Amino acid sequence: MRITEHPILDFERGPEITIYFEGRALRAYEGETIAAALHAAGIKVLSYSHRLGRPRGFFCAVGNCASCLVEVDGEANVRACITPVRDGMRISRQRGKGDLRVGT
Repeated sequence: MRITEHPILDFERGPEITIYFEGRALRAYEGETIAAALHAAGIKVLSYSHRLGRPRGFFCAVGNCASCLVEVDGEANVRACITPVRDGMRISRQRGKGDLRVGT
């Protein structure tokens, strides 16, 4: 669900793009964050804690916590709440600390 009207704020959406979450194609808009696009698609669990495997989701929305870490195009520890979507982006839930050796 996306907010389309607000009594005070104006929403200017960018062009519609496609992102992929765990292989599933989703509609997103340029300018919105990964977390906003996933939340709008009904996806609430973004990662799992490294210790007990508990589900984590959208929490602080400013990049200060580690609740929204996801893997993007094979890169672990991407903060979904502050990272903008881009067309064709492949996103998956992060389990634990993620693979820290990617890209080396």
